Amino acid sequence: MEILLIRHGLPVRIENEDGSPADPPLGEPGAKQATAVARWLTDERIDAIYSSPLRRAAQTAEPLAKAKGLDVVIEPGVTEIDHDAASYVPLEEIKANDPARWRALVQGGLYEGADIDAFQRVVVGSIDRIIRSHAGERVAVFCHGGVVNAWTCHVLGLPMALIFDVYYTSVNRFLAASSGERNLATLNEIGHLRGTGL
Repeated sequence: MEILLIRHGLPVRIENEDGSPADPPLGEPGAKQATAVARWLTDERIDAIYSSPLRRAAQTAEPLAKAKGLDVVIEPGVTEIDHDAASYVPLEEIKANDPARWRALVQGGLYEGADIDAFQRVVVGSIDRIIRSHAGERVAVFCHGGVVNAWTCHVLGLPMALIFDVYYTSVNRFLAASSGERNLATLNEIGHLRGTGL
């Protein structure tokens, strides 16, 4: 089977002073990215659609689900590692405004205080369950950059880390055999964004 891990579109910035979890929706560019990736995948067979419970992922899944006439199945195990953080500031914004902070984050600070091995175990267990439920099918999973990195590291046999920058609404394809083999097909497909300014 083939599993497509698709990062959510660009959400709005949220910083909650009361400490409550930030769960930002898509901003206007993110909604356009979601529409673009749905169009990109329109001609492909998609047998099932899963999403993280966070709004930015679920909203990104909606255009494809509508186009395919499928329900979105919520999968808590593909939620981002910092889902309970009180703020969401896009890394691209941090990179543009504070390069030193961005470097510190991508070199490990993003996971500071988190059990990244436990996070990866949850991600791998969840994706493996999806794979077992869809033998011979193609499944789209709308999730997060940390999730894509966790699964990619697992497939490649690497320690859990941010090994690459997962673009908003990029399609990352993996092949999974019923005998247990897992292979990387593509990373960061963004043909749907070329020439759009998104």
